[in-house]
Amino acid sequence: MTWHVLGGGSLGALWAARLGRAGLPVQLILRNPQRLAAYRAAGGLTLVEQDAAQTHPVPGQLATDSQPIERLLLACKAYDALAAISSIETRLRPGAQVLLLQNGLGSQEQVATRVPQARCIALSSTEGAFRQDDFRIVFAGQGQNWLGDAQAPPEWLKELALAGIPYQWTGQMPTRLWRKFALNCAINPLTVLHDCRNGALLEHLDEIQPLCAELVELLNHAGQADAAVALYEQVIQVLQATAANLSSMQQDVRAGRRTEIDYLLGYASTCAARLQVPAPRLQQLHLRLLEHLRARGLPCA
Repeated sequence: MTWHVLGGGSLGALWAARLGRAGLPVQLILRNPQRLAAYRAAGGLTLVEQDAAQTHPVPGQLATDSQPIERLLLACKAYDALAAISSIETRLRPGAQVLLLQNGLGSQEQVATRVPQARCIALSSTEGAFRQDDFRIVFAGQGQNWLGDAQAPPEWLKELALAGIPYQWTGQMPTRLWRKFALNCAINPLTVLHDCRNGALLEHLDEIQPLCAELVELLNHAGQADAAVALYEQVIQVLQATAANLSSMQQDVRAGRRTEIDYLLGYASTCAARLQVPAPRLQQLHLRLLEHLRARGLPCA
């Protein structure tokens, strides 16, 4: 069964390169004919590991291709997820399996509602990768991929092992998603506002601690108490472990790209209002970040 990968980001390309390297059938879906032509001219995906580069000739196609899709990795940004799945929804076979690799919360429900004929499986990754150039990805750090839903684990998990993609299947993906959402809310916006790498936030724990306290209250009221346990302590651990890294939001801002603010602080503010949970620091942080983006001419949604 062919793996289709939709989304030109670093993690999607990392998955496609490793699957292709393992000899598994993969198709990378490009957004337009010009992009497809450039990809074919590049000869495939170049993966850089420990300063060694190797090009993997993973085939490419367009969303309008006629090939049916049975297994899809949707690896685009959260704000692009609905449009991306809409572009190929007629190609999805009944019972097709769609892996959702998006930051934040909200896009997963949007996609699942759009394609009720598919089995949507949430995916959360701590692997590190960044795009060095078009179709050239640097594998920056080992991590883990958590995925799962309420059904039995699929047979194709053994293909991930064959491709050297670390994974853990869990029936508790909502907890995983909410936990990562809270970590991102506590870290990413502040790295943008302080224009710093993750480790520099250890000098701003006076901001992080009360922010984590509000996030804990929000998670508890949202029925996600397990995701709230020792949140502040884990934020510190993440900052220490990824001290030299730029957060994904900081990378987006420095590159002049749209951020996923709506699916992080925007979702948190909306959720707090709906649940009537006081969250003045979260809301203030949201407003500060919006002002920061506007000042730089970047989209605020």
